[in-house]
Amino acid sequence: MAGEGKDQDVVAVILKDHRTMEELFRRMRSVEADREAAREEFAALLVAHGEAEETRVYGALKRFRDIDDDEVDHGEEEHAEGNEALLKLLEVDDVGSEEWDERLEDLVKAVTHHLDEEERTILNGARENVPDERRAELGAAFLEEREKQLASDCGSIENVRKIVGA
Repeated sequence: MAGEGKDQDVVAVILKDHRTMEELFRRMRSVEADREAAREEFAALLVAHGEAEETRVYGALKRFRDIDDDEVDHGEEEHAEGNEALLKLLEVDDVGSEEWDERLEDLVKAVTHHLDEEERTILNGARENVPDERRAELGAAFLEEREKQLASDCGSIENVRKIVGA
């Protein structure tokens, strides 16, 4: 059926995660919210999302004309920067401290920069140059890997340390 796999479109799926990350930033900044729970949810999502992009999407996108391979490689570098900033936030014990605020803002800055750049370059390129059915296949592959990562407690401080080589 036409449009049936539309919710699986890799661009739409990735954008949905980006909006969720922005909402989690708001919760981590809010004194009324459960910042600890928001941090845990964010850590798992950021790691699962980045790993799924790198293992299931970025390589496939590099094969398409008019998608800038350098931007894809740069996206991977920015994932590493985001993971390093995430680790620093995970190491903060007091969610009400000045250290929390500083490290959260470093994380927000690193991740927001990446989301913005990825949306303008890689995702717009994918939307314009990758056929609908291939985007749906990539969306399904992305979601499968993301779920596998989430099920493995990928946002734990131990796993983030392993990823960043700390």
